[in-house]
Amino acid sequence: MTFCFTGIRSFPKLWKSNPYLGLGPAHSSVCLFLKDCYGIRNQQKWFSLKTASPQNTKAVNLLIAKAQYPRKGDKGNKKQVSSDSPHLFAAGAAKKRSQMNPQSKDHVLSPVRDTIQLPTKPLNSEEWDKLKEDFKGKANFENWISSQMAHCRSSVDVAKSLLAWVAAKNNGIIGYDLLVKYLYLCVFHKQTSEVIDVYEIMKTRYKSLESGGNSLLIRGLIHSDRWREALLLLEDIKKVMIPSKKNYHDCIQGALLHQDVKTAWDLYQELLGHDVVPMLETLKAFFDFGKDIKDDQYSNKLLDILLYLRNNQLYPGESFAHSIKTWFESGQCLGCGKTIESIRLSPEEYEFLKGKILRDVIDGGDQYKKTTPQELKRFQNFVKHCPPFDIVIDGLNVAKMFPKARESQVLLDVVSQLAKQNLRLLVLGRKHMLRQGSRWRRDEMEMVQKQASCFFADNISEDDPFLLYATLHSGNHCKFITKDLMRDHKACLPDAKTQRLFFKWQQGHQLAIINRLPGSKITFQRILSHDTVVQTTGDSWHIPYDEDLVERYSYEVPTKWLCLHRKT
Repeated sequence: MTFCFTGIRSFPKLWKSNPYLGLGPAHSSVCLFLKDCYGIRNQQKWFSLKTASPQNTKAVNLLIAKAQYPRKGDKGNKKQVSSDSPHLFAAGAAKKRSQMNPQSKDHVLSPVRDTIQLPTKPLNSEEWDKLKEDFKGKANFENWISSQMAHCRSSVDVAKSLLAWVAAKNNGIIGYDLLVKYLYLCVFHKQTSEVIDVYEIMKTRYKSLESGGNSLLIRGLIHSDRWREALLLLEDIKKVMIPSKKNYHDCIQGALLHQDVKTAWDLYQELLGHDVVPMLETLKAFFDFGKDIKDDQYSNKLLDILLYLRNNQLYPGESFAHSIKTWFESGQCLGCGKTIESIRLSPEEYEFLKGKILRDVIDGGDQYKKTTPQELKRFQNFVKHCPPFDIVIDGLNVAKMFPKARESQVLLDVVSQLAKQNLRLLVLGRKHMLRQGSRWRRDEMEMVQKQASCFFADNISEDDPFLLYATLHSGNHCKFITKDLMRDHKACLPDAKTQRLFFKWQQGHQLAIINRLPGSKITFQRILSHDTVVQTTGDSWHIPYDEDLVERYSYEVPTKWLCLHRKT
């Protein structure tokens, strides 16, 4: 057997390099060309992935057609058409044309002012009575106010106080329309426990629901442990009509969120069987899930999705294009193109590690001796009644990352940036962070609490058990942010296998903040998709190795790789 040494490649290091924000919007544009080459190289299909760089002005200019047309009377002179005039079918051309030919605004009606101000905090019965008296509209007050609250996406607490007021006046009965509008707010704010409460009320009171109520319940249940009941609601919709593409999207998203890949693909095929074009967000969800999966069957299905886009002349948006690019490049050796083993734990590995860690936290090992059993119980109940989180933040740890900045401001910057991406956040902190001081401003902490779920432990408590518990409880998709490398926790694990799985899980889930720029911009380090271990595919070997003169600690991994493949 002969192996050819093809080069040494350096992958970006998880802990120290490549200031790339995997969660942010700033990515280079991507073109993915899919071509069937019949008669060329044994009819083999090939892919070309190209990233257009903003600095490559020559290449960009070649893409801009500067058409020139002679005019009558110009006698051969040519006049260049402005580059601001896109061709007829270019994206955005219709909008530009409408801006060049604005319609008359004479008949545009000015909005009718609301007769009352929507409440921003829960009201008691007397305050609701007074608000109803002040209402001058002709519509039913309860229906009007609930519609306005749904439109303005008022807080769930305010809406709940409205329902309590209505129920008190009507012998505990709340109408269907009010329940649905309240359900909408619960779903929008991802208040899963409230969604389940409304679901139980509706199941008891109504034999069947209209499609709007079923759709909201489906969307709300997919984030809970009862997500499979969303599939039963989908079946109810099928009895009277073909479910919408949004119904299918929500159910597929729920299946992927809970690692049920087979159900997700079955629903997708069922959707296509109805001759319904899926939402692009649905297709994107499959690519996002697939970037950490090393499975030929799954990859072939993603290639089928690309062909579906081609055959139906569908165009992904920038975010979807980035997901395709990330999947296409994920876990591939830059030298030979072979797929590298994923950093993602298998479902069996994840459940094994989750069981070990959660039992360790609940049992209260020596590393958790500062946390009282009562407080851990309080935290368990808190997490139980929250939907799964996307990111768990060690609030005190993050706030102290930039000593020259005010701690509450740093924490607010991080939370605000992540909240803009519609991520479900949990901030873990200490009670002293809520006291006004030079380092902690109350108004900034209130803004943090508006954008994220928060749990503030006693000042003597240990943060790490809460961080580990919440992250693992939320599922394999959940990431966490702290600069603590958790060496003590790894060392306390009972055996080498568990320690190895913990470190692998940690590398694939710990987000590192590497910079805070003026203007509050936070830069995160990209999480690698591959596992740093010696690995082989049979005809190739990939071997991570330590560089000379580079000291590597036990909690670090090499950044240099040796790529070997069989010579042909």
